[in-house]
Amino acid sequence: MAVYVYSITSKTHPLRLDDLHGVGEPPGRLRTVTAGALCAVVSDAPEDLRAKRRDVLAHQEVQERLMADEAVLPLRFGMTAENDEAVRAVLEDGAGEYQEQLRNLEGVTEYNLKVSWEEEALLRRILEESQQARELNAATRSGSGSPEMSLALGELVAEEAEARHQALAAGIVEALRPYARDDRSSSPGGSDFLNVSFLVQEDQEEMFLATEISLANQLGEECQFRLRGPLPPYSFV
Repeated sequence: MAVYVYSITSKTHPLRLDDLHGVGEPPGRLRTVTAGALCAVVSDAPEDLRAKRRDVLAHQEVQERLMADEAVLPLRFGMTAENDEAVRAVLEDGAGEYQEQLRNLEGVTEYNLKVSWEEEALLRRILEESQQARELNAATRSGSGSPEMSLALGELVAEEAEARHQALAAGIVEALRPYARDDRSSSPGGSDFLNVSFLVQEDQEEMFLATEISLANQLGEECQFRLRGPLPPYSFV
């Protein structure tokens, strides 16, 4: 039977999972597959596995419980293998790499930060700081401008917005980077201009959080900071 794989841990991990359940309906029973010094937390995989809220929460609860006790290599939702033997073979083949990753992730957690800039506030900032944008905007609003001027205004605003987004994103990351062991940027979605994950060690967590709050306060209501964490270190596995 196919198995659903949640995480890879060391064989000595406490594995306090007795009161948790796995994905599926009825919920799968959590068990382990071991190989040498490594252990994989698994359950039987449901035939109709989909990202239902119930199953996503079950997956996340397993990760959070495991990471509360010791380093863990969390797998993203939906990872399956043909059977226990296939899982064991993967552990054996990658034993050295997995053990090194577990050592590197001891005592750290992931924080994900997304930041957006309120569109009207950004436009006001561009018009305040760019004389060319002000002139084009005035001509367009008065009706004296040509269609080419309207197009030029749109292109200029887009370029100015992108430049400000990039500069502010770089500044935010640089301010937080001293308190993180590593960081990984992802493509922002929607109105966000920054989507970055930080790997933060326990003894730096307080300074990291304080710095993030300070940045949000400095930038004010124009920018919305959304910080999630501590999270399983998905971005660094």
